[in-house]
Amino acid sequence: MDSNICALELLGVFFSTVAWLCSLATTLMSTWLTLSTDLLPTESYELGLWETCVVQDLGALECRPYDSLLGLPPDIKLARILMCLTVATGLLGLFLTIPGMYVVNSCDQRLEDLKCKRVMKMIGGVLCLAAGILGLIPVSYIAHLTVLRFFDETVPEVVPRWEFGDALFCGWTAGFLHLVAGALLLTSCLCQQEDNCTMPVPIPLVRLHSTNSSRRTRCEYV
Repeated sequence: MDSNICALELLGVFFSTVAWLCSLATTLMSTWLTLSTDLLPTESYELGLWETCVVQDLGALECRPYDSLLGLPPDIKLARILMCLTVATGLLGLFLTIPGMYVVNSCDQRLEDLKCKRVMKMIGGVLCLAAGILGLIPVSYIAHLTVLRFFDETVPEVVPRWEFGDALFCGWTAGFLHLVAGALLLTSCLCQQEDNCTMPVPIPLVRLHSTNSSRRTRCEYV
């Protein structure tokens, strides 16, 4: 097996793990949007998928979860669903990719086992790509709505506006890393397929020892 395939596999698993951790952090973080006003310079507000927080300059943090699921805005509901799907898809892809790596349990070199590993790794790469797309949709959608509301001319300028939080940038990073991980894993599958095509197929040898011995016994009786 080519060492480049092992390097692609390790990089893909590494980026997939980091992307999944970033996706999980993005889902749990309460800093999707931030707001600060001139009327209360000592306080700032943070908006997340699960709670809203008030941050004071002295370091005090007070968070309050949402009271009702049905009363949430549609964008928060959509972001919740898609981010939960992102975390689940990325974790499933990671669980399928690790057993499909060539460096894991690589003592058996049978062609059937290599094909099974390649299929598992390919499915894991596709799931990583899907997790990247699912993770980029809610983050980009929330950012798009925030930009539209920030530059809305119908709202007076004295009204405070929400701005981008750290969770959005963490979500963009997670989506990009998921896409990179999926591309690396699928590339390693293609390279492994070409390597398997050039692999020599063992030809079983037929022993003729028993037939020769029977012929000798027949000749002795004659």
